Amino acid sequence: MRTKTLLLTAAVVAAGIATSSAQVFSVNAVGYVNVSVPKGFSIIANPLKAATNTVGALFASAPDGTTVYKFNSTTGAYSVNGKDFGDFANPGDSLNPGDGAFINNPTAAAFTVTFVGEVSQGTLTNALPKGFSLKASIVPQSAQLDTVLSFPAVDGDTIYRFNNATGKYTIHNFDFGAWDSPPSPAVGEGFFVKKVAAVNWVRTFSVNN
Repeated sequence: MRTKTLLLTAAVVAAGIATSSAQVFSVNAVGYVNVSVPKGFSIIANPLKAATNTVGALFASAPDGTTVYKFNSTTGAYSVNGKDFGDFANPGDSLNPGDGAFINNPTAAAFTVTFVGEVSQGTLTNALPKGFSLKASIVPQSAQLDTVLSFPAVDGDTIYRFNNATGKYTIHNFDFGAWDSPPSPAVGEGFFVKKVAAVNWVRTFSVNN
């Protein structure tokens, strides 16, 4: 999937109370990410915190016949959410930053999903269960997973990135303290994680850094 990102930083300043010299300053980074969805299957992720993080809202522009598959790490099964006559079967199903999902484009040409919202900031936690889960970076940033993105890799962990063109997975194994090939997922790309033990993926992030 090809992505295009535009992030705009909006600063909101509140003046200090008259009896105090302190000021409150907060920064929100907002913008959009265009993700191209090719024909067939790919793994997509919601890279921004939208006003409504639901399948119906996020994929409103997707053509009829589009199907979103969310993986349940507890049961190992998928929920199937298809779009027909302009509506998804379960439009209120959530897809939050940090979660990935399969998407199937039934048309002959790629279509674009435009994600609009805020960049998640602060101390961000993505729970990774033991075994398989379908995940993504909470922050819209493409970089090496365990270094810049702070993924908690340990020996025996595996990352599976789905290749739309081949219909196969690119497999990244972490052993003896290093990757055989370091994974760097794209913005808006989800991937399978196989963990040897449950752990939280914690990253502290600010647009000012």
